[in-house]
Amino acid sequence: MSNMRQQFDEYISAFKQKASTDVQDKMSRAIEELESSDQGKGLSIGEKIPFFTLPDATGNEVSIQNLLQKGPVILTFYRGGWCPYCNMELRAYQELLDDIHDAGAELVAISPQTPDATLSTKEKNELQFTVLSDEGNKTADAFNLVYKLPPYLVDIYQERGLDLEKANDSDEWTLPVSATYVIKQDGTIAYEYTKADYKDRAEPSDVVAELKKL
Repeated sequence: MSNMRQQFDEYISAFKQKASTDVQDKMSRAIEELESSDQGKGLSIGEKIPFFTLPDATGNEVSIQNLLQKGPVILTFYRGGWCPYCNMELRAYQELLDDIHDAGAELVAISPQTPDATLSTKEKNELQFTVLSDEGNKTADAFNLVYKLPPYLVDIYQERGLDLEKANDSDEWTLPVSATYVIKQDGTIAYEYTKADYKDRAEPSDVVAELKKL
């Protein structure tokens, strides 16, 4: 049983002890601004997904249409291997991979990282599912998930040594909001969980339970 939420809570509590009030305030402000903007709202249940083909960690092109021909897909967008919450989430999905496959489905994770950075994320977390590289956030944009980081947040990330420009091979400083979908074989969204707050994500075991309802 995955306990991602518990891991999140422990990490958040440790972060609050380490990070300055100023940094914490700015990070909260960025989430509030994103929530009240029209960026990153994502697609809704009942909508059809835009079809896409993206390279995996080793550069092989993967088509969502081909995957859906075999069965339903859990599709999760994450920010990158530099994001501790993303790594916890990806490892929680890895623990449930047999359940997902037993339900006849595939799991796909997408980030704006380059294939090289994606490969290191995959190796670091020992992931055995498909991890795709959406450079330039084009696919995330088609899902209406992309937002631009405010300059004050870019400053914090740079001060903390987060080199998004290198990881994403882009100076855009845009990211996808963390979003998870269960997609039926006809490309229709059966379940979605999309939040501006990157600390608020669907518990993977709940997503697998939704998958099994199909």
